[in-house]
Amino acid sequence: MKIAIAAELTPAKTLIPIIKEMTILEKKGKLNWNKSEIIALTHGTGAEELLKPFCDETYNIGTGRRASMEKRGKLELGYLIAKDSLKAIKALIGKNVDLLISCGNAGDVRKSIFAANVLRIPILHIEQDIYNPIELISFANTVTVPSKNYENYLREQYLLKSVHNIEGYPMAKYVKDYIDEGKIKTLNEVKNLYFHDSINEYILLVLGGDIKKGEIPKIIETLETLDISIVIAPYRFNKEYIEKLYSSNNIKVLDNYVDLLSLMKHSIATIYGAGMGITIEIGILGIPAIKIAGFHSSHGSVDLAKTLNIPIVKIENLPKKLSNLNETKGNLIEDSDKSIKNIIAIINNYKDLGKKSGIKSMISINKARNKYK
Repeated sequence: MKIAIAAELTPAKTLIPIIKEMTILEKKGKLNWNKSEIIALTHGTGAEELLKPFCDETYNIGTGRRASMEKRGKLELGYLIAKDSLKAIKALIGKNVDLLISCGNAGDVRKSIFAANVLRIPILHIEQDIYNPIELISFANTVTVPSKNYENYLREQYLLKSVHNIEGYPMAKYVKDYIDEGKIKTLNEVKNLYFHDSINEYILLVLGGDIKKGEIPKIIETLETLDISIVIAPYRFNKEYIEKLYSSNNIKVLDNYVDLLSLMKHSIATIYGAGMGITIEIGILGIPAIKIAGFHSSHGSVDLAKTLNIPIVKIENLPKKLSNLNETKGNLIEDSDKSIKNIIAIINNYKDLGKKSGIKSMISINKARNKYK
């Protein structure tokens, strides 16, 4: 059984517990094949490093183009995306791949689904960004979602035909394993690695994909007045740009790739403007947190944050809300175990995947996505 997976950094954390459980079941002879071979099509070095221990081969099919859109023209971007799509085809061609599993809503999914369609490889897509999926999931054979309500939503709103409710989020198991395996750094290790003892207590600010660049100055200005250290994880924004926005000695900007789980674990509170991945991580850590009300007012991570008791707050109200925070709560682990079993059941019967939804579905998704552009 040859399986290709397409993943950026956060979706890779969704796929790893599925691969681990599948390996266990293979050894017990409980699947319809003896051993799987995993080929990873990665977007960025972070995902490649994360997936290497669980895959037989990895292929880098490019990087995200979102950060460079302001500097590049549409023709140049189109050329680069087409070039990466060819990389995806070359990575898959001649490998006799039985199934592509994709997760996320970035360029790696677009390129990989495109390549799999060209090569007539069946596609299973794990969808978490329910209200803003990418158009090409219309050409996946089956799309999975975390709840029955989401299943109905994708069928009705986006005309997707083959949608399966897996009843949870596989990534929660990855986070739980990370903690159980002792990979969370101690407070002293975090301080030595990032602060050199210059900071004892801090609020962590994570600037993710649910924030527009123009909102960052207001966020920093609002938090700069607080009498506590603010540690900023730029995530997908430029560190040098952010460093120009403040004068306070209470603010420190980290590099783009840091141990977020350890930083979140030891923060007094985490404020974030990001999506599903960090919401799940905070839910497992059970730490005080605030999700900034971003431009995705309807989003799977917004729904999950409400379920986990994470307040969703406008920028100007952040200082007031920080004085009255509760720990998060939820049943993500139990649901995660169930979702992994349900995903593997679909993979185990991949020859019975549904039919692709096609052009009408793609047009419907594109219309919905336009309001976020």
